[in-house]
Amino acid sequence: MEDEARLEFSVEDLIECYRRGVFPMADARHDRRVFLVDPARRGVIPLDRFHVSRRLARTVRQDRFEVRVDTAFAAVVAACAAPRELSMETWINEPIQQMCAALFARGLAHSVESWRDGRLVGGLYGIALGGAFFGESMFSAERDASKVALVHLVARLKAGGFRLLDAQFLTEHLETFGAEEITRAEYARRLAAAVDAPADFKALGAYVEGALSMQAISQAS
Repeated sequence: MEDEARLEFSVEDLIECYRRGVFPMADARHDRRVFLVDPARRGVIPLDRFHVSRRLARTVRQDRFEVRVDTAFAAVVAACAAPRELSMETWINEPIQQMCAALFARGLAHSVESWRDGRLVGGLYGIALGGAFFGESMFSAERDASKVALVHLVARLKAGGFRLLDAQFLTEHLETFGAEEITRAEYARRLAAAVDAPADFKALGAYVEGALSMQAISQAS
């Protein structure tokens, strides 16, 4: 289901959309129109079955990237909105960027960032409501940069008591981490159980080494 959304959405309107299981998208980067999406089938990453390959686990433990949280939220969103090599259009337009900035100002949106030599080289961002985290988008300018950010995100969600990691749509890339596709009805059930549950995105603190992130994932499994 796709409904036309008003560009003058308030932060409260947007929060209610996520609570109902719908999220905003745009047809193109420079198209200011925004619509709401409620997929018939939803991609989720089960936190208790998150899979990290041996190679990626080794990269995470080696701390090849410095992983930070919420230090460059706007830059991460902008990088996610930028054209990609294989696709000249993205679904993140200026109104959506403004909505995300408003949620970040309220402490409801977060970024997990991969840095190398003082340069942002990858990361992801999403919305946190109760024990539900809605993953919005990720980018990578270096191999494994976004994957490492995802591992650190899952470590935080597990340590913080989150129950749902929404990936929006299932992709082959996310399937390698254990992502699965569920029906709209099953998603609604999981969302209802998660969205009002107590959770703490900052439970692990501002900075966590890769080895501790891997430990947090395995301990909470």
